[in-house]
This record gives sequence, C-alpha cells and structure tokens, in this order.
Amino acid sequence: MAKSAADLVREAKARVENLDPARVAAELERGEVVLVDVREAEERRAEGAIPGALHVPRGVLEFAADPASPAHRAGLEPGRRVILHCASGGRSALAALALRELGYERVAHLDGGMQAWKSAGRPVERVER
Repeated sequence: MAKSAADLVREAKARVENLDPARVAAELERGEVVLVDVREAEERRAEGAIPGALHVPRGVLEFAADPASPAHRAGLEPGRRVILHCASGGRSALAALALRELGYERVAHLDGGMQAWKSAGRPVERVER
C-alpha cells in the first residue's frame, strides 16, 4: 500500500530531532549552528525570513549539502550543527532526514516552521528578492 505525504512527514519527524522556536533561538544565540530555510523564494518574500538563515530551496538541498557536488554551498558541512525550517515543518522534517542520509549527524528541524517562529514572537526580516 502506498504512503501519503503526511505518512512520510510523520515518519521523518519520528526519526529526526524536532525543535521548538525557543530552542532554535537559543542555539542561534550561542552560534556554531547553520539555520537553513528550505522554502521557495516567493515564500520568503511574502512571509519574511529568520535573520541569518541560509536560503537553500528544498529542491536543491541534497546537491547544496553534498561537499562532492559542484553545487555545494559553503557553510553546509556534515560535521556542523544544521537546523532546517520551512513554512510549517513538513518539508524541513523530510529535508533533515535527507541530510542524515548524506552523513549529517547533528541535524534537526524547527517543528512548526516559520508559522511557529512567528507565533512565538521571534524576529523576522523582510526579504526583497
């Protein structure tokens, strides 16, 4: 029997570290963490972004995260602490699981995504492009 997208997200959340906005903010404050926004550019323009987040759309994440890929993005290294977020937590949970399969051991995601971040009153910056 085929799985639904909701099934895949539920399974991913059971296998990765799920963080609330307060925990993500605390880790950002301490430094030594890369926050990755996997939303599309139009979502960032419409809703804003978490200050300091590296934008890597979900569709290219595996290529950007693979140090052997020509599309590798500086800052994404398997040994670093990486926290991912999206709009509500589904894509970021799937993305966190994908990074674990690429050898990232210190990966987590913001459960509830940008919606939870904003609801918690955390800072958001405007994105023009």
